[in-house]
Amino acid sequence: MTPPRANSNAARDIAHALHPYTDLQAHLEVGPMVISRGEGVHIWDDSGKKYIDALAGLWCASLGFSNERLVQAAAKQMRELPFYHSFAAKSHLPMIDLAEMLIARAPVPMSKVFFANSGSEANDTAIKMVWYFNNALGRPKKKKLIGRVKGYHGITLAAASLTGLAANHRSFDVPLPGFVHTMTPHYYHQGLPGETEEAFATRCAEELEKLILAEDPETVAAMWAEPVLGAGGVIVPPPTYYEKIQAVLKKYDILFVADEVICGFWRTGNYWGSQTMGMQPDILTCAKALSSSYLPISAVMVNERVFQALADESHKIGTFGTGFTYSGHPVPAAVAVETLKIYDETDIGSHVRQVGPYMQNELRRRFANHELVGEVRGVGLVAAVELVADKATRTNFDPKQKIGARAGKLLEAHGVIGRSMINESLGFCPPLIVTESEIDEILDGTEKALDELAVQLRREKLTVVS
Repeated sequence: MTPPRANSNAARDIAHALHPYTDLQAHLEVGPMVISRGEGVHIWDDSGKKYIDALAGLWCASLGFSNERLVQAAAKQMRELPFYHSFAAKSHLPMIDLAEMLIARAPVPMSKVFFANSGSEANDTAIKMVWYFNNALGRPKKKKLIGRVKGYHGITLAAASLTGLAANHRSFDVPLPGFVHTMTPHYYHQGLPGETEEAFATRCAEELEKLILAEDPETVAAMWAEPVLGAGGVIVPPPTYYEKIQAVLKKYDILFVADEVICGFWRTGNYWGSQTMGMQPDILTCAKALSSSYLPISAVMVNERVFQALADESHKIGTFGTGFTYSGHPVPAAVAVETLKIYDETDIGSHVRQVGPYMQNELRRRFANHELVGEVRGVGLVAAVELVADKATRTNFDPKQKIGARAGKLLEAHGVIGRSMINESLGFCPPLIVTESEIDEILDGTEKALDELAVQLRREKLTVVS
C-alpha cells in the first residue's frame, strides 16, 4: 500500500529537508505547507488555496511577491556580471551604487557600508567591528555586549548570544561569555502599579546603568537595540526610553547599535525605525526589506569615528580580515538598488503613513476588547495582538498549551498567514504595498480565527473571562 502523500511535494520535504524554527519530530507527522506562487500580498499553496500573507514572508517581502522590476533588475545584472567579490579592493557598480544610496539615506551621518548576506551576518560582523574598534583604541578589556531580554538579533553564534529569547539559547550553548542582557522595555507586563510610561522608561535606564556598573564600564563595549522589538513580540518601547538609555551609554562611552533588520525601509512610517524612535546609532545593521528579500543581502553602516579606528587598525595589520564570498554580490546589490528606487519613485513612505494608522486603529477597534486579547500594540505596518488567559491580571497562557500556535493554525484555516511568537502574541507585518481593503481581509480572517479559538478555550476551561 502506498503511504499517505507518497511522492508528493510534502512527502519529499519530510524525507529530505531540515527546517529552521520547526518542531522537527512533529514535522515528520504533520509535514509542511508547500508554497507554490505569490502575487502582490497573496500566496498560494500547492493545493491551490489562497492566503493573504500578513507577515510579508518573515517581516521582509516589502514589495509583495510579484514585482517585475526586481525580477528584471536581477536578470539584467545576471547577464552583465553574475558574480564578483569585493575582497582586496575589488568592486563593481551595483555595490558602489548601493553603498552610496544607503549613506545618503542614513538616519544619522554615516561613513561607510559593509555588505553581508543576512541580518544575522550583519550583526555578527558588527560585533567583530566593535571588538576590532576597541582593540584599535587600545582598550582590549572593553568587549562586553548588551542585548535585551526578548530582543532578537539573529542566530549565528555571536548574534544568538545577543538575542534574548530562551528558545534561541537552549541546547545551543549560548549566550557565549561576554554577552549580557538588560530588561525588556514592555510597559504592559513590566510597568509597576501606578507607574507612568515615562517613569517606567526611567527605571529601564536605571536598570541598564546598574548592569553596566556591575559589569564594570571599562569592560562594556556596545549595546544592541531594535527600534521596535520584532520577534520578541512587536514591543514598542515607551516615550523617552531611547533618550534615557542613550544618555547612559554616552556617559560610559558605550557604542549604540541599531538593528534595523525589521524596522528599516519605511516599516514604522519613517525610512528608519531609528527616526521613529529617536535613536542616534554609531552602527546600523539592515537586511530584509533592503531587497524586498527577493535575494539575500544585508548591510552594516558605521559612522566616521568607528570607520577611522577600523581603517587605522587594518593599516597596522595589513588587511581588514573579515568578509564573505558574497559580500556585495552584484545581483542582490542590483536588486537592492532597484528596491530603493521603487521606494522613492512610488513614495511608499506616504502610503505607509496612510495605511499604517488604519491598520493600528482597526486592530485596536476590533480586538482590544476581545475576550482573549490582553494588548494590541505596534506602529506603522508592524503590530501584535497578545492573547492572555486572564485579561484582568494580564496572565499569559501556559506555554505548554501552545495557544499561540493554535491561533496561528486557525488563522491559516481562514486564509491569513501571521506569526505566533513569545507570550502567545500574533504578529502582523504585511507588505508595504498592502491596501486598506487588504488590511480588512487580514482582520476579517483574524476575527474569525480568534472567535473560533475563544469557543474552543471556553469549552476547555482555559480562560478567565473578565
